[in-house]
Amino acid sequence: MLWEQARIIVNPIAGAAKATSREWPHIRSLLRNGGLSFDYRYTNGPGHAMELTREAVGKGCCLVVAVGGDGTIHEVANGLLDSPDHSVQMGIIGTGTGNDFIRSMGIPHDYVEACHRVTSGHPSVIDVGLVEYTANGRRQRRYFVNGAGVGFDAEVISNSRKIPRLFNDTVPFVLSLLRTLPFYRNRKMLIDIDGRQEERRAMSVVVTNGAYFGGGMHIAPQAQLSDRLMDVVTIGDVGKVELLHVFPRVYKGTHVTHPKVRMDRAERVSVSSDRRLFLQADGELLGECPVTFEVAPAALTIVV
Repeated sequence: MLWEQARIIVNPIAGAAKATSREWPHIRSLLRNGGLSFDYRYTNGPGHAMELTREAVGKGCCLVVAVGGDGTIHEVANGLLDSPDHSVQMGIIGTGTGNDFIRSMGIPHDYVEACHRVTSGHPSVIDVGLVEYTANGRRQRRYFVNGAGVGFDAEVISNSRKIPRLFNDTVPFVLSLLRTLPFYRNRKMLIDIDGRQEERRAMSVVVTNGAYFGGGMHIAPQAQLSDRLMDVVTIGDVGKVELLHVFPRVYKGTHVTHPKVRMDRAERVSVSSDRRLFLQADGELLGECPVTFEVAPAALTIVV
């Protein structure tokens, strides 16, 4: 596939021990040798990849490639989805520690093969999620490509940011889970799934587009990226000892048979609570409840 002009957005601190900064010169050579014409920019903090993506669309780039982890992918996707030109395609070279979205997408972990996909792959159109939430006292909206959640998982992700990225995301996530668990209390939530409303005490509600989450957990084994539905995983009033017993099953996807885990598929989900509940999307802590999730069908084109 020939591109007139592409932009590569590189997060140099992505990956264990900032591996992306070391790998980028080789990645750049692979893309050049593959015939890709591009400029590139480094990100310098949260939100910068979105800004660089919008700038690239404004300059007429037909392809924007994210080089980094799930957070970089999240920001580039939001930059594209917020732009008026929805014909711009997205490429992904996953060099982060979690890489949950590329697992769901079928993009190779090996960056040499991922570069080949970017220069010679084919377009695949996927759904995305859109979440409305509260942050800094006002309502905001954000797209997510892989998954989002409220409750315990958001607390774990918040605490995992304090753990050095010396390993893949599985280790920080598990360490953060063990740190969060003793102090977390399950909350009473009002959950509405396509108009079916229920009040129940729950640990987490996870709304996914992709199948993986938290650095390799197979959270929604049946999830598909282009079925025009979101998979909804409600983890009910699970106790601490019970969670530790069930937790290893999540990596195999066998947790779905647990009596306190409910699986649904929906176009629209809302969650509220009389207690403070944090929201995460694609592993990024965004805000808090009340939240509303909606599917945006066939919204993003990715080269695979």
